[in-house]
Amino acid sequence: MADILLTHATVVTMNGRREIIRDGAVAIEGNLIADVGKTPELKKRCRADIEIDCTDKLVLPGLIDCHVHLAQALIRGCADDLPLIPWLCERVLPMQGSYSPKEGELSAKLCCLEMIKSGTTTFVECLLHWRYGFEEIARVVEASGMRGVLSKSLMNLRGYADQPDAIPEDMAEDGETTMKQTLEMIRRWHRKANDRIHVWFGPRTPGGCTVEFYREIAEQARKHDTGITIHLGEVKQDIIFMRKEFDMTPMQFMEHCGIVGEHVVYAHGVWIPREDFEILRRTRGTVCHCPASNLKLASGFAPVPEMLEAGVNVALGCDGGPSNNCYDMVREMKLAALAHKGRLLDPRALLAETVLEMATLNGARATLWGDMLGSIQAGKLADLIVVNQRGPHLVPVRNPVSNLVYAANGSDVDTVIIDGKIIMQDREVKTIDEEGVVKMVQEAGIRIDERLGLEIGPNWQVR
Repeated sequence: MADILLTHATVVTMNGRREIIRDGAVAIEGNLIADVGKTPELKKRCRADIEIDCTDKLVLPGLIDCHVHLAQALIRGCADDLPLIPWLCERVLPMQGSYSPKEGELSAKLCCLEMIKSGTTTFVECLLHWRYGFEEIARVVEASGMRGVLSKSLMNLRGYADQPDAIPEDMAEDGETTMKQTLEMIRRWHRKANDRIHVWFGPRTPGGCTVEFYREIAEQARKHDTGITIHLGEVKQDIIFMRKEFDMTPMQFMEHCGIVGEHVVYAHGVWIPREDFEILRRTRGTVCHCPASNLKLASGFAPVPEMLEAGVNVALGCDGGPSNNCYDMVREMKLAALAHKGRLLDPRALLAETVLEMATLNGARATLWGDMLGSIQAGKLADLIVVNQRGPHLVPVRNPVSNLVYAANGSDVDTVIIDGKIIMQDREVKTIDEEGVVKMVQEAGIRIDERLGLEIGPNWQVR
């Protein structure tokens, strides 16, 4: 007996043999995958309370976004076409520094809604400031049905690379307070919501923490058996700063501070030099590649094919509303595949299959749910998505994987199942009031701009 049976699908299992099953079926019992195989065989073996016909559709593991800013969805489009430092210091941080907890909560709802509707089932949030309302955001994630990492921001300096006062007063936090807050949120929320919510440490990038504070964070993460995520090597200034201040490469500095291990996710890694690849491989950390953000902010190209060749685990992330403008992992997969072909003048630099592995299996390893996520196999968690394969932009289908990566969009995701529960079906999200959120977000966006005296609009004349 199964609770849910998906039938007549093309099942992209992502298992060890990377099997694709035509006319495939997946049986779900509770929050686990119970069986996978051909539809006629499973229909003989399993009776189900709910059967979903997936004819002309793909079934694949839910996508995993390893670098998300939940609180930035509400400031989407606030700083387009600006370099990183003015983008951050003149727009993003002041706007977030004006947030109330209600606005942080609303931004999280919007972000979760967009992620669900584009097939992301698990995410890693990287820098939750206390003013956003950590408790309220955790409740949003719990109610949404998503699986997510919530990382509390930690800092004891106000710098960003070589700019010592980059963090404005409204966003400044002290080390002792942020550590106490993080430990309290671990106590309250780590492994809650049926283990759908994990709480990690989110230290600010070098310049925002002392060596001693990084070491304290590393020790506390080991003590509480949880993860760490940090921006690293996003812009060239990061490398210059670490060379000047410590005479070290990024990963040499991370190892010096103890911020290494399979429980660490380094966001971006654009300027991580080749000499650091061996440290990454040896310590089993993950680099999260964010191609849209890196291209939009002209940060550069992370050496992703080279890292993968060196044995580094590389996952994929969308980053935030101001740096990417969307949280659509299907679009992010295409951009990742194309960017490196152009950079290396090699059409095989990053294959569609490799990019899908980054968005599923590699992301699963990064989140520490690795043995239970990332593939469709009996005994793993039932986090699955169903993607339409019919439509003018999707047919004919020759290779379902490359068709997904190169032709599809997040809007082609039809159904989302997380922890064995149907979160979206026929594009209708069951856990979040989409119409209500969209209305409130538009009003809140205008309110934030007015509060800061910002006039953000087209560069062209508006009549």
